[in-house]
Amino acid sequence: MGRRGVHVSRAEPLVLGIETSCDETGIGIVRGRTLLSNTIASSMDEHARYGGVVPEVAARAHLEALQPSIEAALAESGVQLADLDAVAVTSGPGLAGALMVGVGAAKALSVSLDKPLYAVNHLVGHIAADILDAEAAPLEYPTVALLVSGGHTSLLLVRDLTTDVELLGETMDDAAGEAFDKVARLLGLPYPGGPEIDRAAASGDPKAIAFPRGLSRASDMARHRYDFSFSGLKTAVARWVEQRKALGEPVPVADVAASFREAVVDVLVTKALAACRDHDVPRLLLGGGVIANRRLREVALERAEAEGVTVRIPPLSLCTDNGAMIAALTSELIMSGRAPSTLEFGADSTLPVTEIQVAESA
Repeated sequence: MGRRGVHVSRAEPLVLGIETSCDETGIGIVRGRTLLSNTIASSMDEHARYGGVVPEVAARAHLEALQPSIEAALAESGVQLADLDAVAVTSGPGLAGALMVGVGAAKALSVSLDKPLYAVNHLVGHIAADILDAEAAPLEYPTVALLVSGGHTSLLLVRDLTTDVELLGETMDDAAGEAFDKVARLLGLPYPGGPEIDRAAASGDPKAIAFPRGLSRASDMARHRYDFSFSGLKTAVARWVEQRKALGEPVPVADVAASFREAVVDVLVTKALAACRDHDVPRLLLGGGVIANRRLREVALERAEAEGVTVRIPPLSLCTDNGAMIAALTSELIMSGRAPSTLEFGADSTLPVTEIQVAESA
């Protein structure tokens, strides 16, 4: 185990990343900033019957998917475990039981292979996904990052990917993805809600219903300028639907979906661009699975262009939770001279975004 306690200095380290923070078992392999494999096994179908992610089901699915996913990633990349320079894993944030499966597997691989181990932050990994885009120019700093997923909605100021990430604001209740799932259920649409709301909204009028924009009033902006709240919006949709049903009137699903989606998108983009203006940063990076929402991308690009802000969006295949982003972040840490993590870490469901790497060796 001698290699874990020393600095790893390689120009293009070969890293295997493990991501198990929620319902997707992600194994990624990168060499430097080159993506070799992005293997994902999703347990979404198993959660669909419950209308949301069940932590125990997710953890069990990770256990079953890890070994075949690692084998598939190795086969796709054409490398052997012995070739690796390091193993990387998400330490948090996420579902505690799900994280524990990945952390345990990563430690076992590190010890058995005598390879350095890096425990890193899931949210910062979403930012690192951008550097795997071979078509994009290098990421410039500082940049504002808006991360929107099923479990997280966060607004970050990234001065340096490996040393300085500041949390500007985050969701105070439901994450945007959770709100999509809950509203989809109200409208009788299947899980996961994001794609279903998107499809329903395509034929709806986004101005049909004036749903509230959470934490956007002047009084809210003074205290929670960069924070998000979608619980009130979800409740407003529920009451509107209930009133229609009570009157015996049909629910215009397309209009409700479009108006709800527009409210979410408006808040996300407004607060992100406010952060860009306030910090004089003409760059906005979008990440997380909800970025797959077509309307969110459209509005962000349109409004950012009007304000002279450049928008970066990683390939959509790297926006959902994946092991490649964890490997990419670790590769950057290695190339910047950071020492590996010790084995003295565990799953941390509330790991703060400012802690980019966990338990770094002295």
